[in-house]
Amino acid sequence: MTTTEDPTTTAAAVDPGPLIKLTIADCAAKVLHSAVALGVFGALADAPADAEQVAGSTGLHHRMAGDFLDALAGLGLLERTGGRYRNSPLAQSYLVPDSTSYLGGFVELTNETLYGTWGRLTEALRSGEPQHLDPDKGGFVGDKHQDPGKMKRFLAGLDAYSDRMGSELARRIDWGRYGSFTDLGGARGNLAAVLVRAHTHLRATCFDLERTRPLFSEHIGKLGLGDRVAFAGGDFFTDPIPQADVIVLGHILHGFGTDRRRALLRRVFDAVRPGGAVLVYDRMIDDERSDPERLLSSLHMRLVSPDGSEYRVADCQDWLREAGFTDGTAQPLLGTHTLVTAHR
Repeated sequence: MTTTEDPTTTAAAVDPGPLIKLTIADCAAKVLHSAVALGVFGALADAPADAEQVAGSTGLHHRMAGDFLDALAGLGLLERTGGRYRNSPLAQSYLVPDSTSYLGGFVELTNETLYGTWGRLTEALRSGEPQHLDPDKGGFVGDKHQDPGKMKRFLAGLDAYSDRMGSELARRIDWGRYGSFTDLGGARGNLAAVLVRAHTHLRATCFDLERTRPLFSEHIGKLGLGDRVAFAGGDFFTDPIPQADVIVLGHILHGFGTDRRRALLRRVFDAVRPGGAVLVYDRMIDDERSDPERLLSSLHMRLVSPDGSEYRVADCQDWLREAGFTDGTAQPLLGTHTLVTAHR
């Protein structure tokens, strides 16, 4: 006599909670995005306030205020005591506008760039084609956007991240051994600015597409660093890479396929002065391909570019060795990235 397992009993033994939480994960992100857009954290920067006061200073409708603010508290972004709200330490540190550690620009950047493209994921999975948003229909396409205001917000979001990355690189690398560096894809020079401020002997060059020059000149001019950070316009694959003691490739290799990565690193090797180094950082995939956040980042690159993806740490080390570099060492960076350092 055979018995058949009751599927309802089997299902009852497995908690569906993680599945439900994953299904609505975007809801929590949108609560954060809206709070930044409405200025909630700035309104609570100096003193606690009740829901009515927060609504009055942010334009939040009274019907939505209670659940919205309590949701922010539940997510660890606000704290509620006796009906009054204050920023949590996390929000006070990173979400108050005009603070030196403000990451709200990065939050706004992800809100504008992720949702339109990820909404087309199923289509991309079926076609294999990257999903480009049409700027004429309100789509946001990063630094190629025709709207100068949106382009500046895009770059400001990148600055919010490069502030932290630059500070970490300033601390991790023995810059006393070097006098110059070139930042490939340096945009308007913010990471370079952080490094030369931290190590005043350094001189930097940002190498990016020529269309970035006006934005670079405006930003570096405001920082008063025009005599220490220069701009070189060109294409990574066809124009000479400015020679330096160190060349930095941050969020560069993940935009290309393997053959172009190898070709670029060979060009980088020729541009690094003898005794110098190359720094490569990306959200590299762990060698076991088990970290979901890194894999989602790789899927994002496949979604928005024809050949891009993240790559394994071991692959990066192999490409650097093939290009002529030695002793490529890897270390975690900011908890989200991996830094590979190699030498010429």
